[in-house]
Amino acid sequence: MNFSTRLFLSLIPPEPQETHAVSLSDGATMILRRHGNPDGPRIALSHGNGMAIEAYYPFWRLMLADYDVILFDTRNHGQNPADGVENHNWDRFQDDFETIRCSIDEIFGARPVAAVFHSMSAISALLQTRAFGERWSPLILVDPPIFPPPGHNLEKRQSFHMEEMEAIALRRPDRFDDPEELAAVLRARRAFRRWQPGTHELFALATTRRTADGWVLACPKRLEAQIFAANIDPTIWPEVGAMPGDIAVIGADASLPEVQPPALLGRALAEGHGLPYTMIDDCTHFLQIERSEDVWDAVEACLRRFGRAA
Repeated sequence: MNFSTRLFLSLIPPEPQETHAVSLSDGATMILRRHGNPDGPRIALSHGNGMAIEAYYPFWRLMLADYDVILFDTRNHGQNPADGVENHNWDRFQDDFETIRCSIDEIFGARPVAAVFHSMSAISALLQTRAFGERWSPLILVDPPIFPPPGHNLEKRQSFHMEEMEAIALRRPDRFDDPEELAAVLRARRAFRRWQPGTHELFALATTRRTADGWVLACPKRLEAQIFAANIDPTIWPEVGAMPGDIAVIGADASLPEVQPPALLGRALAEGHGLPYTMIDDCTHFLQIERSEDVWDAVEACLRRFGRAA
């Protein structure tokens, strides 16, 4: 069975109802996609570093019947045109998210937009909120790897983890004859053993792009590494509790023997600021791919809590 057949038999994201190219302040382009029920409550989704939101289809397909679903990849990821190195940084992500939020209202009509942002996109949204005020209603942070303040008991652990992730990113293969090569790498790694059947292939297809001589990572590994290396800002954490709007945290299982810092950081952030928090059992940082239904149940509970559920 070849790659295309295996993916077809497992997970195929639907074609968007609408697709829109958004021009960013520096001339780069990001692609907005609309799925689901345009009459339902609006919800936006984005992804983690080196990933792409189509790879999360097992999760966001659960909301298509009832919600107006807006998807976007961050710059140099997924379906966005390549933009290069110079503007691939946290400051630019902050501004990109503001442009995207304004564009959602301009293109689809102004109304509240809930957000479910995983990892890197969660931090980008916090930076945006700090700079521009409440934009997402509510803002749901999924396993946010936010850097702790000086002296926090997770500071050294997270610092080492970002160094480790930078090194891992730089070692990644970045050119393939076929996405199946990347899928095979993922299936062979113990860290991804909890992924649902078919999601390794889906991830491989969502995070690569075709070139004249094969396939390459949509987000070049040096850019993925660059973001890990720069995720050391300790100033965001102390301000989260005072940020405007409703914020909630959904985290990976902090009790696993192989737990990674994001699960511990998300729990500590929520407890420290009194934010609503849900831990999803038996899952890692890729919880939306591993335990899609459980994560969606937690998200919908947040939406009900803040009056945004369908």
